[in-house]
Amino acid sequence: MRDSKRLLTLFRGLSEARRQALLDYAEFLAGKENVERAAEPSQEPVPIPRPEQENVVKAIQRLMQTYPMLERNQVFHEASAQMTRHLLHGVAASEAIDELERIFARHYQVHQESRGS
Repeated sequence: MRDSKRLLTLFRGLSEARRQALLDYAEFLAGKENVERAAEPSQEPVPIPRPEQENVVKAIQRLMQTYPMLERNQVFHEASAQMTRHLLHGVAASEAIDELERIFARHYQVHQESRGS
């Protein structure tokens, strides 16, 4: 209970842009916790086009759907780093998303090599 009060106090002290960033990050973390994995995920990427206007949270969700065969915990650390660069260090969303796409593609390549493909 004390944590929620503290979080609310901190939230109220933020600018509107920082509030939105905090909400985006909370959605990202909640999405990671709530991901349901299929019994046998596809071993091929699912092509999902990148929308013109996409935030970093949505990009991570899209990329997780694009690469369902990847172990989520393996990419989570690097994806979190990109989220942090965007939210705390002011890196443009498009730049963070470009890097996320490279990260997921690289992990997919490693996955393919480990399967002997």
